[in-house]
Amino acid sequence: MAPVNRVFAAQLAGLPVFGPDGESIGKVRDVVAGLRLDQQPPRVLGLVVELSTRRRVFVPMLRITSIEPNAVTLATGSVNMRQFHRRPNEVLVLGQVTDAHARLAATGTRVTVLDAAMEPTRTRDWVLAKVAVRERGARLGIGKRRSSLRVLPWPDVSGLSLTDLSGQPQGAGQLLMLFDTMRAVDIAATMRDLPAKRRYEIADSMDDERLADVLEELPYEDQKELLAHLPEERAADILEAMNPDDATDLLAELAPAEQSRLLDLMPPEESEPLKRLLTYSSDTAGGLMTSDPVVLTPDATIAEALARIRNADLSAALATMIFVCRPPTETPTGRYVGCVHFQRLLREPPAELVAGAVDTDLPALDPTAPLAEVTRYFAAYNLACGPVVDAEDHLVGAVTVDDVLDHLLPEDWRETGLRDVTETQEVKNA
Repeated sequence: MAPVNRVFAAQLAGLPVFGPDGESIGKVRDVVAGLRLDQQPPRVLGLVVELSTRRRVFVPMLRITSIEPNAVTLATGSVNMRQFHRRPNEVLVLGQVTDAHARLAATGTRVTVLDAAMEPTRTRDWVLAKVAVRERGARLGIGKRRSSLRVLPWPDVSGLSLTDLSGQPQGAGQLLMLFDTMRAVDIAATMRDLPAKRRYEIADSMDDERLADVLEELPYEDQKELLAHLPEERAADILEAMNPDDATDLLAELAPAEQSRLLDLMPPEESEPLKRLLTYSSDTAGGLMTSDPVVLTPDATIAEALARIRNADLSAALATMIFVCRPPTETPTGRYVGCVHFQRLLREPPAELVAGAVDTDLPALDPTAPLAEVTRYFAAYNLACGPVVDAEDHLVGAVTVDDVLDHLLPEDWRETGLRDVTETQEVKNA
């Protein structure tokens, strides 16, 4: 994302949107934010973009690489073509927040919202940090000494909460506020203890990325139940947002007809890797692997490699290793050259090429290697992540140690929960 400090929503309206190669995608029509029940700044989820066909689609903020005064650029030229529909916890900044009536939190003075400004955070998220307001009834006539227009921090303006603008049920809103500070695995444990109706309300109100993270931490039966509750188009969106190996495991639990319908709803670039993963048995390296490891060509620099593993969306295990391959870099890749361990990256000058730091001695896993062999491999080489290479020397994916552990633990370990495991250990130590 370009290093901009603040962007007002009104400035974005009508801006052209381009793909990475300069191809025209459409125009910005609105900003989508996820409102909270309290007065804390809401997270900006993405933009509503109107295509040349007049269809309006949603583009997540993570797909946006730069926001300039005259254009918005995406990281990929492909966009989800499904018609945009606002979800229960979402508001349109231009369509709903601007012109809303609110009050100054300190004085109770009535104001009208004229605009809202979004700012980037250290975690790569964007939030609605500032609100431009004008006192209601104030006029800017000739001779007026000072303008009533003010730009204030979001918390200084009351009346812009989830309840005020969306009228959402308070119970689900309060839980979502609590979940903001929790890890996905802990949210999953909490949701398992809730009645089905409340779980559905929370799932309906969560954004896709957050729900995908939580779904990955639930037992398969609970995953299937929540997925069945969602409209099929959103269920396909959730599967796209999940890690490929987790999405494949869930798809494998579904009936063939349902599996096919969901895959057909996805763009080909999202569904094809999942279809390849589904061809492997779940207890083999191919069934355990993700199809989306970090892959670079030999002429990439150490600095580029470090930038890739700094991605906050990358799991800790996947960030421990860069895989070096000949083009193409999408799995299945060109010829596999070797890997670079992240500690080696830290010891090399940033301008050097990754080709000079490649480990060519580490054996790769065969996609058909059984779970027992994969386990011994990780133990023997002390790895958190390992390459999976086919007979034609193409990198087809990577296995991470968390997926190995997931298959070694008892089937009901998610139902047992971390708390029960800790309590059992305490009893043993007593």
